[in-house]
Formats: sequence, C-alpha cells, structure tokens
Amino acid sequence: MDGITMLERVSAHLPDTSIIFMSGYSDKEYLKAAINLKAVTYIEKPIEPEEIRQALMRAIAQRSEKMRQQNAAQAHTNLAATRLAHALTMPYPTCKPLVDDFCAQFRQYYGGDKFKYLTTFIVRLEHISRQTLDYSDLYEQLRLYLRPMHLHIIYSEKQLFHIIYHIYGTNPPSGSTLTLIADKIHSLFSSYGGRYIAVGETVEGLRNAYHSYQSAVILLQNCFFFEAGCTMTTQKIEDYPPIDMDAFNGAVADYRDALASHNRTKLYDALARLHDACTQVRDFMPNQVKTIYYDLFSCLYQTRRTEKLAPDFPLEHVMDLLEHCFSFSTLHAMLKAKTDAYLDDRSNARPDNAVICLIRDYITQHYSNPSLSVKDISACVNLSASYVCTYFKAETGATLNQYITEFRMEKAKHLLADPRYKINDISAAVGYNDGNYFGKSFRKHTGLTPSEYREKVLNRNEVMHEAAAPLKDQL
Repeated sequence: MDGITMLERVSAHLPDTSIIFMSGYSDKEYLKAAINLKAVTYIEKPIEPEEIRQALMRAIAQRSEKMRQQNAAQAHTNLAATRLAHALTMPYPTCKPLVDDFCAQFRQYYGGDKFKYLTTFIVRLEHISRQTLDYSDLYEQLRLYLRPMHLHIIYSEKQLFHIIYHIYGTNPPSGSTLTLIADKIHSLFSSYGGRYIAVGETVEGLRNAYHSYQSAVILLQNCFFFEAGCTMTTQKIEDYPPIDMDAFNGAVADYRDALASHNRTKLYDALARLHDACTQVRDFMPNQVKTIYYDLFSCLYQTRRTEKLAPDFPLEHVMDLLEHCFSFSTLHAMLKAKTDAYLDDRSNARPDNAVICLIRDYITQHYSNPSLSVKDISACVNLSASYVCTYFKAETGATLNQYITEFRMEKAKHLLADPRYKINDISAAVGYNDGNYFGKSFRKHTGLTPSEYREKVLNRNEVMHEAAAPLKDQL
C-alpha cells in the first residue's frame, strides 16, 4: 500500500494518532489527504531539522490538549456513572429521572441495551483506610477483567465500609461467571483485611435494579453469621437452616441462670449452645442478636456489681463495641472473654469483711443525703474518721469519697436513662444540692454532661428498639 492508504488504516485503528506528512510531492491529492486525516502539518522535502522539531512540538501540544479534554470528559462520565450507581440503590420511581437523564447524556457509553441484565455485588469491609484504599484503581482493574466477558460495571460507596458494584451486560451472566467475578473481587481486596461479598439476584432492565440491590443487602445481613471472607448468594443461603429460636432462647435463659448460680460448667455449656445456634444460619438479623447479647453483657455487668467485683468494662461503651462487631464470631468471642474474666475475678476475689459491708450498706441507704460525710460513716461502724478512711482504702483500693462519688454517679446514670426525670431532680436525688457542681462531677466521671449522656442512652435505646423490628433497608 502507499503512504496515504497506510495512514488511513492507522487512523481507523488508532484514531488518536498524530500525523505529520513528509513528502517530496506537493500534489493536490497528498495535500487533500493530509487535510482529511487532520495532519499536524505537511513538510516538503528537502527537510530542515528545525522544521521537523517545530512540527513535533506542535504534535505534542495537540496531543496533550486532546488528552486533557479526554480525561476531563472521562472524569465527567465517571462521576455521572457513580451517581447512577448510587441512584440504583433506591426504588425505581425515586431514581427514574436521574436514570433517564444519565442514559440520554451518555448513551454511547451506557445506553441502549447494555443495561439489559444487571447484578449487584456489595462488598463490606471490616476496616478501611482512606490512605491505602484506591476505589478508582480497583474499579479500573475490575472493569478490565470484565471486558472479555462482555460485561460492564459502575460503582458507588455507601455507609463508609460498603462498596456497591452494579455489573451489567446484554446477556445474563451464568452462575459460574458470577463466582469468577466474586473471586476476582476477593483477590482485589485481599490486602485490606476482613470482608464479605453479597451477590444480588440478576434482574432484567434498570427499572428492576433496586431488586438486585435489595436482595444483596439482605444476603449481606446473613453474612454476619458466617466467617469473614465468604461470598453469599441466594442459592447458597437456601442451603442453610433457619435459626432454631427455641434452642437460642433456651441457651440465653440458661446463661442467665448459670450466671446467677455461679455455675461455671453450665455457663460454658450455654455459651457453646449460643454459638452453635447462631453459626451459619439464615432468617436472623445481626441487630437482633446484638440486642440480646447487649442484655447478656448488662447481666454480666450487674452481676459483677452485686458481687462487688470491679467492672472490667464500662457498660455505656458496650453498644458501641457491638455495633462495630464485624461477625458473630467476634461478638461471641467478646462475651466469652468477659465471662472468663468474671469467673477468674470471682475465684480470686477476697470476700469483704464485716466492717466494709457495713460501710457500703450505710452509703447505699444514705447516698441521697447531701450532708453524708466520713464522720457519719465512722460513727456507724464505731471507728475514728481517720482510721475508717485508711482502712477502707487499704481494703478496697479506693478512698471513701471516691466510692461515694462513683456510687452516686452510677445511680445518676440509671435515672438519666428515664426521660421522665428532670436533671435537677436527679441531681438532688443522688445527693447534690448544686446542679452545676453535679454537672461538673458527672462530666469528670463519664466524659459527658448529664444532657449528653441522656441523649446517647436514649438514642441507643431507640436503636435497640428498631433492631428488634423486621429488617428494612439496612444500607
């Protein structure tokens, strides 16, 4: 072929190629060909090196500008695609205007029948680091992986630890194809710690995309009861039994009874049955089991207090810990560790002597009296005030004033959990005449003002209440 034919072929295969004509002819056909092929310039022989240098500089400048325009256009397209991916996590009537607008703008990339079949994948990560996790790079690797399968992808982030991939094409993917895609996603995220992948049902058309997303959300809830690293599909979850609520409730009741009777063997047996009842099951929601486990932590906490064992965890922090449990095994291991600690502390505890019991009983009966003093307590046990202080500190590790303050603060926290009581009334009920001083003491003890603590507890209780309700859209 001649030079013009070659350049026509090159331009057809590589349309972004920059062309410079160098010819010994000034024939009109050559000039017309250069114009049609949008050549940078036409250099006639004999050729001057400076002329070539300037032509190359122009070609570089044009190429750089074209790349800048292409990158800007691609960024605009990618942003719109991310917005579409987010919109598809809502019911179709809600997102229809955005979907229609997107397809009209970017029909050459995403329109037509490319969205004929769609499957939603949701990746949930245990931990996330914005410094190390590059969503765009992961997306590009996955996009290139899907290309030979004639599949396309758009993605969105949601709720910080969740990445949503909508994978679509003109033909429905087979089960083996979906497995390959899930395996690829696992490999891409392998260096980012624990993860679950839920694969929604394949649906036809954008109007049904929300159904695929919603089915993936429900499957993601079931992942909680499996080990990290699993892929959950509708077909897979159907192979597992629903939770045996009788066995579960029986184990919960036996745990409480064993705790009350201090029966170590029955405690561990109940824990083992709890674990077995919740492992690899379906039709049970994470928030439901977290609510019940919170009650067990509360029971354990109150048992320690009743037996005058120092609490090894602040109860107000338990809900935060439960909310961040990635899997049931993590949740159960936490309860077992706290149970182990309780049993060890109980075995090693030295029983209080009669004087310490008398002091604590007196404080329990008189903590609401603002004038409660060491002198009153010493008179109760027929010892001098200085000796009582020294003796109590030696036996318990805390000063009398510290114990009285902590006792009052615990009572105040209990009362603050009930919105019917005013904070000023609570202040008086726990032995403080000065509401401002009570507020400062409470904040020093808990890190929160009484109002902030009340709001946090009420919000937590609201979450607990909602957790017991049927699953809606958790994402």
